[in-house]
Amino acid sequence: MKWKEQMHQLHAYQPGKSIAEVKTHHTRHSIIKLASNENPYGYSLKVDPALKEFGGTLNIYPDGKASKLRADTASLLEVNPNQLIFTNGTDELIQIISRSLIQPGKNTVMAIPTFSQYKHNAVLEGGEVREIPLIDGIHDLDRMLSAIDENTTVVWVCNPNNPTGTYIAIEKLWTFLKKVPNDVFVVLDEAYFEYVEQPGNTIELLEDFPNVMITRTFSKIYGLASLRVGYGISSVDIIQKLEAARPPFNTNVLGQMAAAAAISDQEFVKECFQKNAAEREKYYAFSLDNGLKVYLSEGNFVLIDFKWDGDEVTNFLLEKGIIVRSGKQLGFPTCVRITIGLAEQNERVREAIKEFIKERSING
Repeated sequence: MKWKEQMHQLHAYQPGKSIAEVKTHHTRHSIIKLASNENPYGYSLKVDPALKEFGGTLNIYPDGKASKLRADTASLLEVNPNQLIFTNGTDELIQIISRSLIQPGKNTVMAIPTFSQYKHNAVLEGGEVREIPLIDGIHDLDRMLSAIDENTTVVWVCNPNNPTGTYIAIEKLWTFLKKVPNDVFVVLDEAYFEYVEQPGNTIELLEDFPNVMITRTFSKIYGLASLRVGYGISSVDIIQKLEAARPPFNTNVLGQMAAAAAISDQEFVKECFQKNAAEREKYYAFSLDNGLKVYLSEGNFVLIDFKWDGDEVTNFLLEKGIIVRSGKQLGFPTCVRITIGLAEQNERVREAIKEFIKERSING
């Protein structure tokens, strides 16, 4: 087969283990999945009644413009409906942006470690990837600026960053964006925006910086990960350009209906935010008490440094029926990323970590 040369550099995305997969090998414990940053509280109670209104017309294509979801989202965010693009998760939006702007002879700037799909898609399009190391888990915006030149097309800023959870305040973002050339597209990936303790209204940045796009998703706090609905907010001109690269009918009818119902229930969002923040604090206190470094997160996950092989920690927890994500896969080889679950799940994780620490100190 006459594959693109860059295909030989790529590997398929490796998601966290599923509960069904683990059940086939681990039967002594009930299994909890805390590896993919899903919402442990599920989704809004408004979603199921909305889906029951579906007429069963599976033979008819969905609304290609996602008209109701577009109108409802625009109303909540107080933006022009034409400033929105809807996609099959933000993964597809990253793909659309990369396909539209990255090509051989051009480069793209991003942090490292950060969300893997920025680099993956850039490599696929044949662009040069310029990765700027994080400083203690935080974007080095000054060095990112220095990496930009006349051939830079896209800059990616994951905020909060995955996998560290660290957040860049809006004031620092404004200073950074002011120095980015107007013809460079800047993507602010805000998949975890709704979990941030004191978020700035980054949408206001679009008034000063028409070269910026904000991406968000219904997969995280809205709890609709299986339905794959994401969206971007930018200037009308940029949205119009990207729409030409968007596949037709890319968001399905059930996803649109569920997302429209979910976004109408901001009380559910607030409740999930509060519960997540309270449980996150428990992880901070636990890490401090047990001599573990934890990155200060603004997401629904924590990255804990065990100063030990991340795979070994992950496998130990897996034997206890707890699925987490090894930092080895994420650029932090001695860390483990843990989704913040229900209170009882988090307590079970912490007890298992205590066992790991005790066993390794005895054996070490």
